[in-house]
Amino acid sequence: MRIAVTGSIATDHLMVFPGRFADQLIADRLDKVSLSFLADDLVVRHGGVAANIAFGLGRLGLRPLLVGAVGRDFTEYRARLEEAGVDTAGVRVSDTRHTARFVCTTDADQNQIATFYAGAMAEAREIDLGTVRREAGGLDLVVVAPDDPEAMVRHTLDCRRSGTPFAADPSQQLARLDRDQVRRLVDGARYLFTNEYEAALLRDRTGWTERRILGRVGTWITTRGGDGVVIRRCGEQPLTVPAVPAAAPVDPTGVGDAFRAGFLAGTSWGWPLQRAAQLGCALATVVLESDGPQEYRPDAVDLLLRIDDAHGSAAAREITPRLAGVA
Repeated sequence: MRIAVTGSIATDHLMVFPGRFADQLIADRLDKVSLSFLADDLVVRHGGVAANIAFGLGRLGLRPLLVGAVGRDFTEYRARLEEAGVDTAGVRVSDTRHTARFVCTTDADQNQIATFYAGAMAEAREIDLGTVRREAGGLDLVVVAPDDPEAMVRHTLDCRRSGTPFAADPSQQLARLDRDQVRRLVDGARYLFTNEYEAALLRDRTGWTERRILGRVGTWITTRGGDGVVIRRCGEQPLTVPAVPAAAPVDPTGVGDAFRAGFLAGTSWGWPLQRAAQLGCALATVVLESDGPQEYRPDAVDLLLRIDDAHGSAAAREITPRLAGVA
């Protein structure tokens, strides 16, 4: 199955604040916040939602096509992604802008405050997905992840016009998108990804009820952190998949992206939704225990042990044949 992942490609600057953000906030002064957090650690990592998802898919043995815009400082990052099994032929290189930057501080409760600088990502709107699809020899699924808003809308429209199945993952960009844009991004998606907060925000932005959203998408997947995942389909009972417990959480950055990679890998192999989500949960926990969103190499034995412990031996047995080729 040929999957294209469109969206942000960025460098992550990740910091750790040893205290709690909540302890620094004064309830009746939230209209004028001026805070500075002294971080104990700084790590610079490669990231970006689309790159993180593509990285995970590549590590699981697929050959995803990454589609996005970067700066001329992308050379080293490109080589790293290619080594992980990612096809970067769909990446546009800007002549004037730097690759996007994600600056994030995580507190002791794993809460995060982040700022994203778009940089070259603003040129993603110049990418013609139709051309990318033809040069790739066709696409079976396009993931529309957070990106330049105009690019997200263009890619979604192209998918609908061409009949290419797509997954809607508006995520952080919900705060920037207006009602019409969000409706166009969601309508007709084979898969819709949100976390719990984004699910509520999506209902607010679209003005649609949950029932109406389910009538317009194939499958709505909502991640809930330590409470696992809920999968909803129109006319069916919700399916709840428990999270895979983490032995020693390190950094939540990219955990949701890893879940998407595992889930999409499973569905591309023809697995039922429950099994795909179980692999997604296992890969998400691997990333949670890693220092950065792409600082891991999935191991088949480790993944199967995690799935066996969290979801039972039957699930592990069914998943084993496909994971045999994972390093």
